[in-house]
This record gives sequence, C-alpha cells and structure tokens, in this order.
Amino acid sequence: MTESLTTRAIVTGERGGRRSERRPPRRAGRRSPMRGPWFAIAFLAPLLAFYAIYFVYGFAVLGVVSTQRVGLTFQNALDVGFQNFELVLTDPSFLRSIINTVAFGLFSVFVALTLGFILAMMMASGVRARQWFYAVFLLPSLIPMALFATVFGRMLETRDGAINEGLRTIGLGFLAQDWLGDPTSAYIGVLVLFVFTIGLPIMYYTTDVSQVNGSLIESATLDGASVWQIYRIMLWPLLKSTHITVILSVLLGIFRAFDIIYFSTGGQPGGRTDITGTYVYKATLGLDRVGFAAAAAIIVLLIALIISIIQIVIRRRIDAHGNHG
Repeated sequence: MTESLTTRAIVTGERGGRRSERRPPRRAGRRSPMRGPWFAIAFLAPLLAFYAIYFVYGFAVLGVVSTQRVGLTFQNALDVGFQNFELVLTDPSFLRSIINTVAFGLFSVFVALTLGFILAMMMASGVRARQWFYAVFLLPSLIPMALFATVFGRMLETRDGAINEGLRTIGLGFLAQDWLGDPTSAYIGVLVLFVFTIGLPIMYYTTDVSQVNGSLIESATLDGASVWQIYRIMLWPLLKSTHITVILSVLLGIFRAFDIIYFSTGGQPGGRTDITGTYVYKATLGLDRVGFAAAAAIIVLLIALIISIIQIVIRRRIDAHGNHG
C-alpha cells in the first residue's frame, strides 16, 4: 500500500496528499512580446536619443567650427576651409604633444603589462603585504586624479615642495632643484606619476586570473614549477585577452589624462610635458582660436578612433585563433 502511494506520488506529482498542478508546456513557436526586437529598441531609445543629441550634434558643431576662425563668443565667424587643420599639423607644439601622448601611453602600457601584472598576481595569490600594495597602487585610482596630481605637483615645487624640503632636512639640499623648470626632471616626474595609474589594469588582471582553472596551477606546482615559471609560461599566455583590454584602456586613457598633466606640471616647462588634451585646452584661450582648437580636437579623435579599430581587429583575430585552436 505504501509503495503504491509512493509510486502514484511520483507519477502524479502529489506532495503531502495534495496534487500539484502541471502547467502545459509552452509551444516552441510562441515568443514573449518582451523578447522581441521592438522591445529592445524601445528600451534603448532614451539612450540613443541622448547620444544623438549630445554626441552627434556636438561632433557636427565641432566639424563646422573647425573650418572657421572664431572666438569663444562664436560671433563674426570667418570661413577658412581647411586652413586650421594645416596650421595644427604644421605646429611643432602640437606634434610635440602627440609625441608626448604616445610616449606616456607606451610607458604606461609597459608598466601595466609588467609591474601591474606582477602586482596583480601577487595580490591574487594572497601575499602578506597585499594590503600595502592595495593602498599604494589602488588608492590613487579611487580618488579624483585631479586631486592626486595637484598634491604631486605641490611636492615638486622648488621653494616649499615636499621633495626639496625633505632633501634639505636630511642634509642633501644640494640635490634640491627646480623639478618643474627642467625639462628632463619634469618629464621624469610625469612618468613617475603615471606609474600610480595602474590601479585599473591591476583590477582587470585580478578579476580575470580568478577565472583561471586552479587545477592547472596546482599541477604545475606539483611538477616543480617555480612561481615565475607559472607567471611567465602559464598565466601570461592564458590572460592574452586581458592584455589587449589593458592596452586599449591605457592608451585611450592617455588621451583623457588632461587632469594629470594640467594639475601636476601644467605642461611646463614651455609646453615640454603637454599632451593633446592640454594642448587643445590652451589653444582655446587664444584670440579667435576656437576653430584652431576644434581642428586639433578632431585630429586627436581620429587618432583615438584608429587605435580603437586596430585593437578591435587584433582582439577578434586572437579570439578567432583561440576558438579554432
């Protein structure tokens, strides 16, 4: 009797003397209206409208202004064709800002792929001093970079800067110098400042390394592989997709590093540490120079777009190669 009741409960779905109602299976041909393409378009419509108004209109205005000689009031504009673009491309200061942007970007990429990768692996492995590393390298990424750059710029001041004051305190006053007045020292100071912007790459690596199969690392450890061999031979190739993401984020981040340069060195001395962002900003301050600055901004946007396209193509090839492999 008990066996028959149990069998009947399994077949009919009875639980505790109550019959559970089974819903008829949903037909394969029916689709919920919430999953249709029109619902997705309606959901994205406000965002698309914002982009159309803010970005498309902004780019259109930027394109029109770039062919004019006009000031900040945008009155009495004079059409000059592509003359602004010619002036920008032949300006040594603009070319220097492009070189500085590329140089700072390549240096930041190198630091992110080496120091950032190593620190991320160390923190993911549970090293004892990981709290100290988090505080030193991740804290600058959690506070406004304008504030961080301002404090760093104050440290480099000649008279009352913390660096020169510290050197004088310990009896090394002869090493104190005008850090922002010398091109070499100012350039080195900016490079040091960019070292502390690797917090985002560290977070990328820390997140992605947690998805690596732990049994592979355990097997390599049992086979006698050292820590550096695991980093170099195993983890580095496995995180190749993360490397591409880090490179793109760092390179594009350099074009948005206006606050880092402006609040630390201000492009000094003599524009030697200017990047494209500070160059465009300073160009707008001149008389009837808004069109000139707009032309420079368009050229910078095109360079950033080319970098993005190259990154997308390389990443797709890597993904396709990995899928076929």
